[in-house]
Amino acid sequence: EAIFASEINESVIHLVVRSQLAAKRQGTQSAKTRGEVRGGGRKIYRQKGTGNARHHGRRAPQFTHGGVVFAPKPRGYRISVPRKVRRLAMKSALSSKVAEQQIIVVDRIALSEAEAKTKNVVKMLKALGADKKALIVTKDAEPMVVRAANNIQDVKTTFVGSLNVVDILNCDKFIISQDAVKLVEEVYAE
Repeated sequence: EAIFASEINESVIHLVVRSQLAAKRQGTQSAKTRGEVRGGGRKIYRQKGTGNARHHGRRAPQFTHGGVVFAPKPRGYRISVPRKVRRLAMKSALSSKVAEQQIIVVDRIALSEAEAKTKNVVKMLKALGADKKALIVTKDAEPMVVRAANNIQDVKTTFVGSLNVVDILNCDKFIISQDAVKLVEEVYAE
């Protein structure tokens, strides 16, 4: 109950989703300011007497080949979120899936090398009624399940160690194996 039936805290979920999406950003966007553009330096014409506006360098932002006024510079978009808040958001996300009856617990999710075919996963999803966006969660990384589900549109696979709030909220059906549920309960037990 502490994990799958806890109170849903939307503000905490929002904060964690924002931090996750912000962390995905590269932050490498860059442009040159007037001080970094090549050229300029000489006053283009005398201060008075020409009838034109006063200017110094040819590389001011209003000129062609000039610098960018408030040029973007490389920066980090990371938002730090405390560990307890991240855990609370995960519990809230799992509880929201249970509340919306979008969670499906199955005995086990495993495929042998011969069974690791996309059609087998499609058949399983159809039987479970998960034909839209689905997230398949296993206890450990299952390369055969990943391989079989990789080519299906809107189906993601993950394991308990890399489960995150954004993936949970993005799916319409949350399919998880029983041993994975036990591991989630161990990890998020207080």
